[in-house]
Amino acid sequence: MAYHSKIDRQTERTNQKLEQYLRMYINHRQNNWAKWLAMAEFVFNNKVHIAMKISLFQVNYKREPRMGFDVRKKGKNKKAEEFVNEIKERHEKTRAVLMKVQKDMKRKKAEEYRVGDKVLISIKDFSMELMKRATKKLIEKFIGLYVVKKIVLENIVELELLVSLRIHPVVNVRRIVKYREQVEGQK
Repeated sequence: MAYHSKIDRQTERTNQKLEQYLRMYINHRQNNWAKWLAMAEFVFNNKVHIAMKISLFQVNYKREPRMGFDVRKKGKNKKAEEFVNEIKERHEKTRAVLMKVQKDMKRKKAEEYRVGDKVLISIKDFSMELMKRATKKLIEKFIGLYVVKKIVLENIVELELLVSLRIHPVVNVRRIVKYREQVEGQK
């Protein structure tokens, strides 16, 4: 807030949410974010507001938006059909990830790591030069799929990292997240 004294907290929170939506959809180089901005805005406006118990879309237009991607004329517009299929696929993947997160949040027990576990590393302490990305705001929060090579201490592990990553392989477990290949409902 010190750098944006004229922006209120609601605007800051809205911007954070839009960044979160964009982060899920943009490509690795972050050069297609403008393509997804309208979709992020739609998702944000279609979310049910906690205080009002209705969506912002319904507040503005007095009706719910038409949802779904039922392609009525197959083959007429191939690009539109490809876009619909891409959105359906992303929606299914997002639903699976959200179910996994929900399940993980219910767990109170601290993670225990074993040799051979697959993990993701938090990029919180990485430099922008190391990440080689346009902007820090839209970078994913965790990278890779690395294997635990050795348990050094209870809360410190050694990972098998790519040489090109140029970071020390011994990390605190607070900087990693265990990767689970199967999500509840897909077993």
